[in-house]
Amino acid sequence: AWIQACAATTGVNAHWLFFGSGPMRLPEAAEGELPSIHGDCKADLIHVPLAEARLSAGTGSLEVSERSEDSYAFRGDFLRRKGNPRRMVLMRVSGDSMVPEIFDNDLVLLDRGQTEISPGRLYAVGFEDAIYIKRIDKVPGKIILHSVNPAYPPVSLDLRGDLADQFRVIGRVLWSGREYR
Repeated sequence: AWIQACAATTGVNAHWLFFGSGPMRLPEAAEGELPSIHGDCKADLIHVPLAEARLSAGTGSLEVSERSEDSYAFRGDFLRRKGNPRRMVLMRVSGDSMVPEIFDNDLVLLDRGQTEISPGRLYAVGFEDAIYIKRIDKVPGKIILHSVNPAYPPVSLDLRGDLADQFRVIGRVLWSGREYR
């Protein structure tokens, strides 16, 4: 009954919705018409807060504020597929070391619960008094931070000495987005 109600309110074929086969849209749905969403089929949206800290892709600036008033809505199923939504935060990127993958002022979605390093993945990392967004590789006793922009060489951090206390993984980058002007 729920599948039929969803199909009726969204204009999606119930057979496609339940079994994943057949045409997605019902013939009755007008071309280009957006379905109305209400009742039990309402999209599950989760608001992710926008932090005041700015991730650096280059210079390592850190701007932190105690207030975080802004948030962006994401589909709940998307966030849950990526990790734990309660540990996610959005941050703005500052700098050009990750160009052309991530640009200055882009937003990135971080899961602060994912701090175990998987080689080659994007992470927000803290080092000394700065926060960076980098691809990380791990070798015995060292972390190597990679930029995408070839103007920025890799940075190797020896974690066996005093630097170990100054380095932390803040979270894994799950998504990025940008505004065009």
